[in-house]
Amino acid sequence: QVQLVESGGGLVETGGSLRLSCAASGTIFSINAMGWYRQAPGKQRELVAVITRGGSTNYADSVKGRFTISRDKNKVFLQMNSLTPEDTAVYYCSGGPIATYVDYWGKGTLVTVSS
Repeated sequence: QVQLVESGGGLVETGGSLRLSCAASGTIFSINAMGWYRQAPGKQRELVAVITRGGSTNYADSVKGRFTISRDKNKVFLQMNSLTPEDTAVYYCSGGPIATYVDYWGKGTLVTVSS
């Protein structure tokens, strides 16, 4: 089993920045890809960014140029710049064998961007 624990969410003004962190523990050898998804009120959960153990990344079009995903051993980070109210959501850390398949989810961390 793998446990994913997020941190770093909070309230920020439009144009501000936040950095999310996620630490994985347990049988982490099974995780090749780690990433971030988000779910806004009334909307479906969507991919934000994912990174593989080899460093390949994929971003949602809506965050390209503003968000940066990085990874260090069993941790994954999401640097979020130029935030807008549309980025308000619960952000979930994910882990899985490939970039397009999620086996494990964190409990989520709330990001609120005020206008």
